Amino acid sequence: MKVEGRCHCGAIEYEAEVEPGTVSICHCQDCQTLSGTVFRANVPASADRFLIVKGSPRQYVKTGTSGAKRIHAFCENCGAPVYSCAAENPATYSLRIGALMQRYELGKPVRQIWTKRRFPWMDCLDSEKEFDGQP
Repeated sequence: MKVEGRCHCGAIEYEAEVEPGTVSICHCQDCQTLSGTVFRANVPASADRFLIVKGSPRQYVKTGTSGAKRIHAFCENCGAPVYSCAAENPATYSLRIGALMQRYELGKPVRQIWTKRRFPWMDCLDSEKEFDGQP
């Protein structure tokens, strides 16, 4: 399915091909901090099916507690996150579903990770798989 996304101010626009039914939710502390809320919802896009069509996102490399390095890209004007990917030779881009025009057509989340960081007051979301950490 073709999706189109953009940052909040419209300085960055992109398109990708994604598979509906592949949405994931991450409850890790980094995703909570980066999203400013209790979790982040993402959909993977193959690197060869992802294209920035307008603008150029700012990037930085974050090293996780596991030692894994990920690039985080965002709009330098409005601060909206655009994607994250492996720091070297990314095979996929993790797109933020809230920035996609077709967000409602992607289906419910199929997995949740870092559920041990899920807020205790948050009801469990209906997903097929849950992991306490990174699978």
